[in-house]
Amino acid sequence: MEQMLRGQNTPDGAGREADAVLADAGLDLRQRGSLLDLDRQLHAHWSLGRNLILAWCPCADGLLALVVPHYAVAEYAAGDDPDGAATTARQEFITRLLSGPRQFSPRQLANAARLLGAEPAHLTLRQPLGGAPAEARLVDRLVRRYGVSFVPCRAVALFDIVGFSLLQPFEQMTQLNSLAHSLNSAHSKMLGSRVSVDFARSGTGDGFYIWTRDSGVEANTDLYHLMHLVLADNAIARRKASGRTVPLLRACFHVGSCYEFHHAEGLNPTLYTQIVGEVTIELARMIERALPGQILVGDFQASLPLDEATAGPPLALDAVQFVDRARGNLLRLNGLELAGEAIESIRCYLTGQARPDGSFTIRRLAISDKHGLTRGAFNAKVNIYRRAAEPILLGIEDRHLRGDNAIVTTAGHIVRPGAAH
Repeated sequence: MEQMLRGQNTPDGAGREADAVLADAGLDLRQRGSLLDLDRQLHAHWSLGRNLILAWCPCADGLLALVVPHYAVAEYAAGDDPDGAATTARQEFITRLLSGPRQFSPRQLANAARLLGAEPAHLTLRQPLGGAPAEARLVDRLVRRYGVSFVPCRAVALFDIVGFSLLQPFEQMTQLNSLAHSLNSAHSKMLGSRVSVDFARSGTGDGFYIWTRDSGVEANTDLYHLMHLVLADNAIARRKASGRTVPLLRACFHVGSCYEFHHAEGLNPTLYTQIVGEVTIELARMIERALPGQILVGDFQASLPLDEATAGPPLALDAVQFVDRARGNLLRLNGLELAGEAIESIRCYLTGQARPDGSFTIRRLAISDKHGLTRGAFNAKVNIYRRAAEPILLGIEDRHLRGDNAIVTTAGHIVRPGAAH
């Protein structure tokens, strides 16, 4: 599954990417050949990106696929009713259609095809599907490469290089390379501490979005810690660097909805995904107002499953509760080495002002963007203490934000004495 093979600009190239999906899946040669042939058929129906393959269901000699032109999905969601009620219902249907597994029942597929004015495509397989859950998951993964998925709640971090547009091209390349190395280094360190983060990333031109492919609470809090380690690696590199080889960063973290789709490379979709949606829009607006070196956490309301495998109701968390929960599993990172020195402890918190009783407020920042829209955010700090080295202090202290005309503060939560701050 982990192997990444680059496709060529031919239909056969799609098969090479599918081969990477099927690698290490424990299939015999006949099963593997049958699914590779399925991928070639999916690629033909995808028609160089003209169509989206939104769902599938097994049939006697293969499967039925819901193949819809991409513009037809947008037109259906837009609607044309004057009161907007039908349009809302259409949008809710599209959201449900794009969420969750791609495998539908025959009745669900027929209903979706009728509403979208499409005829299900019949794809014949050399070897009919056996009904095993693992096999269905592989088909789901192949189908997803040719469609779009809606994720209602996902944590995403954004790293932005300060002053990037003012750099010379060679300096821009060097600083992006440095940031990419910090991402890889932080990921490697977490894997070395047996903290598994299945993260993806995409470039923004002057930085990167990173997100976790998993949806559970723990996976999303691990992404928050990964952001800290990236910033720490960058801070260490800046201390050692000469010239403008290592970037000065600012970062934002938010949880929200997004659409996920696969990059197209030449004539084929690749294994790499791109996201766009409410969460990336909020991050882009927040980062515009972030100060150099600052870490902002969006004011979000999240509903996240406990983990991928656990059934049951999702956990409702706001931004303050999310950071409190993230602080609770920091012990797993103790002993991890940064620049050759082991971490003794990490403190991560949202900043505010001291009160006479020794407690702290957590200040909610109201940030106005260039469009005149206002959104809430919190200023975050991270202090990493190492055994035989200076601590790494990330973020901006609350006192440095006071009097900033770009940021207006409102009343917030209270952190009681003894709590990390």
